[in-house]
Amino acid sequence: MEEEILEKVKVLYEEKEIQTRIAALAKQIDDDYQGKKVVVISILKGAVFFTVDLVKRMKTPIELEFMQVSSYEGTTSTQKIKIKKGLEQSITGKDVLIVEDIIDTGYTLKYLKEYLLEQNPNSLKLAVLADKKERREVDVKIDYTGFVIPNKFVIGYGFDYNQMGRNLPYVGYIEMA
Repeated sequence: MEEEILEKVKVLYEEKEIQTRIAALAKQIDDDYQGKKVVVISILKGAVFFTVDLVKRMKTPIELEFMQVSSYEGTTSTQKIKIKKGLEQSITGKDVLIVEDIIDTGYTLKYLKEYLLEQNPNSLKLAVLADKKERREVDVKIDYTGFVIPNKFVIGYGFDYNQMGRNLPYVGYIEMA
């Protein structure tokens, strides 16, 4: 069943397009954080691919952290956010960049931003690879956006369908019936 779905993936962004956009985001982030060190928080699991490619292109010194949050059951957002893995260090007084694969309804990133702001970082910014604006239900300021995407179920380059397809080198989509 899942293998059949992977055969139906249509390409939305080729690998080269993704890498070109990430290089531009890295430059923008470097310009904004000039002379500073940044704690980059990658949100597991989907943002790992984006995070690695982004920080490899950044000149800004970084500390890398990971968090895992969950708000989905299958393909549906529950609006109940659970932190499955928290930070291993304090971010108090530090410049922080959250790196997430996608924002759609906005509930997860709004919750995460409020949660991290309670820890008194010097600054907190958000970078997302994909912004599904037409699905937004709560307002969240995104500082760095890779692509604004249509309301489609995306797969590849970190996005998955039941944990499959993350390792596709492009971002594709599946027409869900």
